[in-house]
Amino acid sequence: MDAAGAPLLQVEGLTKRFGGFTAVDKVSFTVAQGEILGLLGPNGSGKSTTFNCIAGTLRPSAGSVRLAGAEIGGSTADETCRRGIGRTFQIPRPFRGLTLLENATLAAFYGAGGHIDRAEAERRARDALRLAQLPDDAAATAHGLGAAGLKKLELARALATQPKLLLADESLGGLDTGEMRQAADMLKRIRDERGITIVWVEHIMGVLLSVVDRVVVLDHGAVIFRGTPAEAQEDARVAEVYLGPPETRAA
Repeated sequence: MDAAGAPLLQVEGLTKRFGGFTAVDKVSFTVAQGEILGLLGPNGSGKSTTFNCIAGTLRPSAGSVRLAGAEIGGSTADETCRRGIGRTFQIPRPFRGLTLLENATLAAFYGAGGHIDRAEAERRARDALRLAQLPDDAAATAHGLGAAGLKKLELARALATQPKLLLADESLGGLDTGEMRQAADMLKRIRDERGITIVWVEHIMGVLLSVVDRVVVLDHGAVIFRGTPAEAQEDARVAEVYLGPPETRAA
Protein backbone atom coordinates (compact mmCIF):
# COMPACT_ATOMS: atom_id res chain seq x y z
CA MET A 1 0.00 0.00 0.00
CA ASP A 2 1.07 3.58 -0.53
CA ALA A 3 1.88 5.70 2.49
CA ALA A 4 -1.00 7.10 4.50
CA GLY A 5 -1.81 10.78 4.65
CA ALA A 6 -1.77 13.49 2.02
CA PRO A 7 1.03 12.67 -0.43
CA LEU A 8 3.72 15.16 -1.41
CA LEU A 9 3.91 13.56 -4.86
CA GLN A 10 0.99 11.89 -6.59
CA VAL A 11 1.39 10.16 -9.95
CA GLU A 12 -1.80 8.87 -11.58
CA GLY A 13 -2.14 7.03 -14.86
CA LEU A 14 1.18 8.39 -16.13
CA THR A 15 1.72 7.37 -19.74
CA LYS A 16 4.51 8.22 -22.17
CA ARG A 17 4.48 7.18 -25.81
CA PHE A 18 7.21 7.58 -28.39
CA GLY A 19 5.38 7.15 -31.69
CA GLY A 20 3.75 3.72 -31.52
CA PHE A 21 5.86 2.57 -28.56
CA THR A 22 4.49 2.95 -25.04
CA ALA A 23 7.44 3.35 -22.68
CA VAL A 24 5.32 4.07 -19.57
CA ASP A 25 1.83 2.63 -19.32
CA LYS A 26 -0.63 4.04 -16.76
CA VAL A 27 1.85 4.19 -13.88
CA SER A 28 0.40 5.30 -10.53
CA PHE A 29 1.99 5.75 -7.11
CA THR A 30 2.24 8.25 -4.26
CA VAL A 31 5.11 9.48 -2.10
CA ALA A 32 4.51 10.79 1.41
CA GLN A 33 6.28 13.79 2.89
CA GLY A 34 9.63 12.64 4.34
CA GLU A 35 9.56 9.25 2.67
CA ILE A 36 12.30 7.58 0.62
CA LEU A 37 10.69 5.66 -2.23
CA GLY A 38 12.71 3.33 -4.42
CA LEU A 39 11.59 3.23 -8.06
CA LEU A 40 13.08 -0.02 -9.29
CA GLY A 41 13.17 -2.13 -12.39
CA PRO A 42 15.58 -3.80 -14.80
CA ASN A 43 17.06 -1.87 -17.70
CA GLY A 44 14.32 -0.85 -20.14
CA SER A 45 11.53 -1.09 -17.56
CA GLY A 46 10.44 2.54 -17.94
CA LYS A 47 11.73 3.91 -14.64
CA SER A 48 13.96 6.59 -16.19
CA THR A 49 11.15 7.72 -18.49
CA THR A 50 8.81 7.94 -15.51
CA PHE A 51 11.45 9.91 -13.64
CA ASN A 52 11.95 12.30 -16.55
CA CYS A 53 8.21 12.92 -16.86
CA ILE A 54 8.09 13.89 -13.19
CA ALA A 55 11.19 16.09 -13.50
CA GLY A 56 9.90 17.95 -16.57
CA THR A 57 12.53 16.62 -18.95
CA LEU A 58 9.79 14.79 -20.87
CA ARG A 59 6.16 15.78 -21.37
CA PRO A 60 3.69 13.01 -20.42
CA SER A 61 1.38 11.70 -23.13
CA ALA A 62 -1.37 11.20 -20.57
CA GLY A 63 -1.96 11.09 -16.82
CA SER A 64 -1.32 13.41 -13.92
CA VAL A 65 1.68 14.43 -11.80
CA ARG A 66 0.89 16.54 -8.72
CA LEU A 67 3.28 18.07 -6.20
CA ALA A 68 1.63 19.05 -2.91
CA GLY A 69 -1.70 18.92 -4.72
CA ALA A 70 -0.71 21.17 -7.64
CA GLU A 71 -0.58 19.75 -11.15
CA ILE A 72 2.95 19.86 -12.59
CA GLY A 73 2.63 17.32 -15.41
CA GLY A 74 3.81 18.96 -18.62
CA SER A 75 5.80 21.68 -16.82
CA THR A 76 9.29 22.38 -18.15
CA ALA A 77 12.36 21.26 -16.22
CA ASP A 78 13.15 24.77 -14.96
CA GLU A 79 9.54 25.32 -13.86
CA THR A 80 9.57 22.00 -12.04
CA CYS A 81 12.81 22.92 -10.28
CA ARG A 82 11.40 26.26 -9.11
CA ARG A 83 8.35 24.45 -7.76
CA GLY A 84 10.62 22.45 -5.45
CA ILE A 85 11.82 19.35 -7.29
CA GLY A 86 15.58 18.85 -7.50
CA ARG A 87 17.16 16.08 -9.52
CA THR A 88 20.47 14.40 -10.13
CA PHE A 89 21.56 12.85 -13.40
CA GLN A 90 22.83 9.32 -13.89
CA ILE A 91 25.96 10.60 -15.67
CA PRO A 92 27.40 13.66 -13.87
CA ARG A 93 28.33 16.50 -16.20
CA PRO A 94 29.70 19.32 -14.05
CA PHE A 95 30.97 22.55 -15.53
CA ARG A 96 34.64 21.61 -15.54
CA GLY A 97 35.75 25.21 -15.93
CA LEU A 98 33.97 26.22 -12.72
CA THR A 99 34.86 25.50 -9.09
CA LEU A 100 32.70 23.25 -6.93
CA LEU A 101 31.23 26.33 -5.28
CA GLU A 102 30.47 27.95 -8.63
CA ASN A 103 28.80 24.75 -9.89
CA ALA A 104 26.51 24.65 -6.85
CA THR A 105 25.91 28.41 -6.86
CA LEU A 106 24.77 28.32 -10.47
CA ALA A 107 22.26 25.60 -9.59
CA ALA A 108 20.97 27.65 -6.65
CA PHE A 109 19.90 30.49 -8.95
CA TYR A 110 17.43 28.10 -10.65
CA GLY A 111 15.98 26.70 -7.43
CA ALA A 112 12.90 27.19 -5.33
CA GLY A 113 11.95 30.55 -3.89
CA GLY A 114 12.19 32.78 -6.93
CA HIS A 115 14.97 35.23 -7.67
CA ILE A 116 17.82 35.42 -5.17
CA ASP A 117 21.02 37.46 -5.05
CA ARG A 118 24.53 36.05 -5.34
CA ALA A 119 25.17 36.08 -1.60
CA GLU A 120 22.10 33.92 -0.93
CA ALA A 121 22.96 31.62 -3.84
CA GLU A 122 26.47 31.10 -2.44
CA ARG A 123 25.07 30.48 1.05
CA ARG A 124 22.79 27.77 -0.32
CA ALA A 125 25.65 26.35 -2.38
CA ARG A 126 28.04 26.12 0.59
CA ASP A 127 25.38 24.44 2.70
CA ALA A 128 24.70 21.92 -0.09
CA LEU A 129 28.39 21.15 -0.56
CA ARG A 130 28.86 20.55 3.16
CA LEU A 131 25.81 18.30 3.22
CA ALA A 132 27.28 16.30 0.32
CA GLN A 133 30.62 16.13 2.16
CA LEU A 134 32.53 18.22 -0.38
CA PRO A 135 34.81 21.21 0.28
CA ASP A 136 33.03 24.56 0.12
CA ASP A 137 36.08 26.77 -0.26
CA ALA A 138 36.20 28.98 -3.33
CA ALA A 139 39.27 27.26 -4.82
CA ALA A 140 38.13 23.61 -4.84
CA THR A 141 37.57 22.23 -8.34
CA ALA A 142 36.13 19.07 -9.91
CA HIS A 143 39.53 18.06 -11.28
CA GLY A 144 40.62 14.80 -9.71
CA LEU A 145 37.19 13.82 -8.44
CA GLY A 146 36.49 10.15 -8.95
CA ALA A 147 33.11 8.56 -9.61
CA ALA A 148 32.00 8.94 -6.00
CA GLY A 149 33.10 12.59 -5.85
CA LEU A 150 31.30 13.45 -9.07
CA LYS A 151 28.11 11.82 -7.73
CA LYS A 152 28.46 13.96 -4.60
CA LEU A 153 28.81 17.10 -6.72
CA GLU A 154 25.73 16.12 -8.69
CA LEU A 155 23.89 15.72 -5.40
CA ALA A 156 25.17 19.07 -4.10
CA ARG A 157 23.93 20.87 -7.20
CA ALA A 158 20.48 19.36 -6.72
CA LEU A 159 20.44 20.23 -3.01
CA ALA A 160 21.45 23.82 -3.75
CA THR A 161 18.06 24.30 -5.42
CA GLN A 162 16.48 23.65 -1.99
CA PRO A 163 14.09 20.93 -3.11
CA LYS A 164 11.05 19.64 -1.27
CA LEU A 165 11.45 16.49 -3.35
CA LEU A 166 14.77 15.07 -4.53
CA LEU A 167 14.82 12.78 -7.56
CA ALA A 168 18.00 10.70 -7.37
CA ASP A 169 18.85 9.01 -10.68
CA GLU A 170 21.01 5.87 -10.51
CA SER A 171 23.09 7.17 -7.61
CA LEU A 172 25.01 3.89 -7.29
CA GLY A 173 26.16 3.53 -10.89
CA GLY A 174 29.95 3.26 -11.29
CA LEU A 175 30.62 2.97 -7.55
CA ASP A 176 32.32 0.14 -5.67
CA THR A 177 30.60 -1.62 -2.78
CA GLY A 178 31.91 0.74 -0.09
CA GLU A 179 31.03 3.82 -2.12
CA MET A 180 27.53 2.45 -2.73
CA ARG A 181 27.00 2.09 1.01
CA GLN A 182 28.24 5.63 1.62
CA ALA A 183 25.97 7.04 -1.11
CA ALA A 184 22.93 5.25 0.31
CA ASP A 185 23.74 6.41 3.85
CA MET A 186 24.11 9.98 2.61
CA LEU A 187 20.65 9.98 1.02
CA LYS A 188 19.16 8.62 4.23
CA ARG A 189 20.96 11.30 6.26
CA ILE A 190 19.66 14.04 3.96
CA ARG A 191 16.12 12.81 4.53
CA ASP A 192 16.60 12.42 8.29
CA GLU A 193 18.36 15.78 8.85
CA ARG A 194 16.57 17.98 6.34
CA GLY A 195 13.22 16.27 5.90
CA ILE A 196 13.69 16.13 2.12
CA THR A 197 11.46 13.56 0.42
CA ILE A 198 13.35 11.31 -2.00
CA VAL A 199 12.43 9.22 -5.03
CA TRP A 200 15.41 7.05 -5.82
CA VAL A 201 15.49 5.52 -9.29
CA GLU A 202 17.80 2.52 -9.43
CA HIS A 203 18.27 -0.88 -11.02
CA ILE A 204 20.67 -2.15 -8.32
CA MET A 205 18.46 -3.55 -5.57
CA GLY A 206 20.74 -4.67 -2.73
CA VAL A 207 21.96 -1.48 -1.02
CA LEU A 208 18.85 0.50 -1.92
CA LEU A 209 16.53 -1.94 -0.17
CA SER A 210 18.31 -1.33 3.15
CA VAL A 211 17.51 2.41 3.00
CA VAL A 212 14.14 3.01 1.32
CA ASP A 213 10.79 2.92 3.10
CA ARG A 214 8.86 1.47 0.16
CA VAL A 215 9.49 0.35 -3.39
CA VAL A 216 7.61 0.52 -6.65
CA VAL A 217 8.84 -1.94 -9.27
CA LEU A 218 8.30 -1.45 -12.99
CA ASP A 219 8.56 -3.91 -15.85
CA HIS A 220 7.87 -3.12 -19.49
CA GLY A 221 6.52 0.28 -18.50
CA ALA A 222 3.95 -0.95 -15.97
CA VAL A 223 3.86 -1.24 -12.19
CA ILE A 224 4.19 -4.87 -11.11
CA PHE A 225 4.76 -4.34 -7.38
CA ARG A 226 4.22 -1.81 -4.58
CA GLY A 227 5.27 -2.54 -1.02
CA THR A 228 8.03 -2.70 1.55
CA PRO A 229 11.61 -3.77 0.77
CA ALA A 230 11.07 -7.01 2.70
CA GLU A 231 7.94 -7.79 0.68
CA ALA A 232 9.76 -7.02 -2.57
CA GLN A 233 12.46 -9.54 -1.78
CA GLU A 234 9.83 -12.24 -1.28
CA ASP A 235 7.73 -11.38 -4.33
CA ALA A 236 7.87 -13.98 -7.09
CA ARG A 237 7.26 -11.56 -9.95
CA VAL A 238 9.96 -9.16 -8.75
CA ALA A 239 12.39 -12.07 -8.59
CA GLU A 240 11.42 -13.12 -12.09
CA VAL A 241 12.04 -9.74 -13.72
CA TYR A 242 15.44 -9.48 -12.03
CA LEU A 243 16.58 -13.10 -12.13
CA GLY A 244 14.50 -14.67 -14.90
CA PRO A 245 12.02 -17.56 -14.65
CA PRO A 246 12.86 -20.11 -11.90
CA GLU A 247 13.74 -22.81 -14.43
CA THR A 248 16.47 -20.66 -15.97
CA ARG A 249 18.24 -19.75 -12.71
CA ALA A 250 21.43 -21.42 -11.62
CA ALA A 251 21.01 -23.96 -8.86
